[in-house]
Formats: sequence, structure tokens, C-alpha cells
Amino acid sequence: MSLRQQTLFWLAALGALGLFLYLFSGVLLPFLVGLILGYLLDPLAGKLERAGMNRLGAALTILIVVSVAFVALLILAAPVLAHQMAAFIDALPALVTRLQALAIEEGSALSDKLGANVMEKLGLGNGVSNGDVQKSVGELARGGAQWLLGFLKSLWSGGQALAGLLSILVVTPVVAFYILLDWHRMIAAIDGWVPVSSRGVVRGLAGDMDRAIAGFLRGQSLVCLFLGLWYGLGLSLIGLNYGFLIGITAGVLSFIPYVGSLTALVLAAIVSVVQGWPSWSLFLMAMGVVGAGQFLEGNILTPRLVGASVGLHPVWLMFALFAFGSLFGFSGLILAVPVAAAIGVLCRFALRGYLASPFYRGGAADAGHVQ
Repeated sequence: MSLRQQTLFWLAALGALGLFLYLFSGVLLPFLVGLILGYLLDPLAGKLERAGMNRLGAALTILIVVSVAFVALLILAAPVLAHQMAAFIDALPALVTRLQALAIEEGSALSDKLGANVMEKLGLGNGVSNGDVQKSVGELARGGAQWLLGFLKSLWSGGQALAGLLSILVVTPVVAFYILLDWHRMIAAIDGWVPVSSRGVVRGLAGDMDRAIAGFLRGQSLVCLFLGLWYGLGLSLIGLNYGFLIGITAGVLSFIPYVGSLTALVLAAIVSVVQGWPSWSLFLMAMGVVGAGQFLEGNILTPRLVGASVGLHPVWLMFALFAFGSLFGFSGLILAVPVAAAIGVLCRFALRGYLASPFYRGGAADAGHVQ
């Protein structure tokens, strides 16, 4: 098979996969979660096998332990999260109103302190009126609310949230069990479908993808767990209202680069200012908790647990997450990093082939040939 035929074949396969994901994105979520869970736990099943346990026993043991741990975590955390979520929703209108009032008061005080000369130099010769500040804050709040609603809608498009949650709780453990049980047989079957002439190259690329995806998923999962506990417990200990809810939400969103930390920063800042005003002590403590979490994430956790396993710039990774989320909903967010990592491996392989080709090297006789 020529290089052109191979390229057309793999492009057609990729297009078919994209069409399948687009058509069935509304029902894929529990299957994708189960697939990823089984993929992450496969090394543990291998260790149990080497210890003398058969594959079926290893899969059952892992499934039982993970299910018990999940139920225990749900029993401990769900009541607190549900209570804080209900309280936060009830208090949200008053929180926004109070934030507007503080902005108006401080905006007027700042205008008086700066004086007419400074205001004129800033192009505000008539000063800043209460109405202007209120209008600006109101527009900002409405814009932020509209963006948040649009983002949440894009995540859940194509399915119902409650049905999706129930399907995850029911279908995901079953899928994860069968993935753990049949993983090596599935890999062997897929390997047998690959054209013989391309098998060596495909195996090499699959190994690179496996290392990139596994490194990111396992490392980032630990980072998210640590940050959720750090933010949740830290903000709760300093007495911040809804601190545990803010922390857990930020931890879950930390699988999107910068989004989790930004969520913790913005929500903790708003709630601490409104709750602690006129004192700045609560705000400073909240910023200390968030800042320490960001320092640990950026300088210790991510370099050691994740490193450069994906091989993608954070900006492109964010683009992949938002693009896949927009196209395929929440299922797209789960797929975004593995697919982006796989595309990164393929792009680096194509670049190596291009740099070794006669086209790049000007017809050099010793140019490498890509199979």
C-alpha cells in the first residue's frame, strides 16, 4: 500500500470515528467514563494477575473496592455539597446585590479621593456616577451569567443531565468491569486488524499515544483530587461560606488547564469580599489558600505527576477541550485530552517524516522513507 493510500485510509477511518462520535455523543458518556476507568485501572489488574490472581478475580476485586470507596465518598461528601449548593443558589441574588452595592460605594469613594484633576486625565471629567457603576456591574454580572449558562448548556447538549448521571452510576461500572476483563484480548484483536505492512509503525505510534494519555490521565486525576481537597478543606477551615463547594468544584474543573484555579480564585474572592466586608482579613486568607494551591500545582504537582506527558501546549489543550465540548458536549470534554494527545503524536510523526523526506531535503539520496 502506497503512502497516499495509507493516508487516505487513515483519514477515512478518522472521519468515520468523528461522525460516529457526533451522532451518538448523547449516549456515549457512561461508556467513555467506563472505558477510561478500565484503562486507568488496567495496570492494577496486571499486578494482581502477577500476584497469582486470575483476570476475572482481579477485575471483580478492583470493581468492588472502587465501588465501595465511591459510595463511601458519596455518603460523606454529598450531603455537605447538596446543602451548600442549595444555600448558594438561595443566596446568589443577595450576593450579587451586595456586590453591586459595594462596587457603587467604593467607586464613588474612589472618585472623590482621586479628585477632579486625576479624573480628567483619565478621560472622566464628569466623574463616575453611581448609575454608571451600577450599570457597569450589572452588565458584567449579566454577561458572566449568560456565558456560564451557555457553557453549561454546551456541556450537557444532546442529553438530559439526570438521565446521564443515572446512566453513569449504572452503566459505567459494567463497562469498566468488561474493559478490565477483556482489555488485552481487545488490544490483540485490534492489532490483528492493522495492515501487516503498517503494523510496526502503528505499534510504535500506539505505544507513544499510550504513554502520553496514561501519563496525563493518571497524573491529572491525582492533581484534581489534591486540589479539590486542598481548596475545599482550606476554604472551609478559614470560615468561608460555601468553601467546600467552591473547592470541590474547582478540583473537578482542574482537568481543564487554568479553569479550576481560576474558578477557585474568582468565587473565593467574591464570596470573601462580600462576607468579610469591611475587613480584608477573610479575603487575604482565601487568596492565601488559593495562591498556595496554585503554587503547589504549578511547581510541584503538575511537573512531577503529569510532566510533559501529553506534549501539547496548554493553549492548544484548552482549545481542544472547548472545541470538543462544543461539538460533543460533556462526552467531548472527556475525549478531548486523549484525542489531542493522539493527534499530537501523529503530528510529530508526520513532521519527522517530512523533515526526513526528499521534498524537504532537496532530493537527498539518503532521505528516510516513511512506510
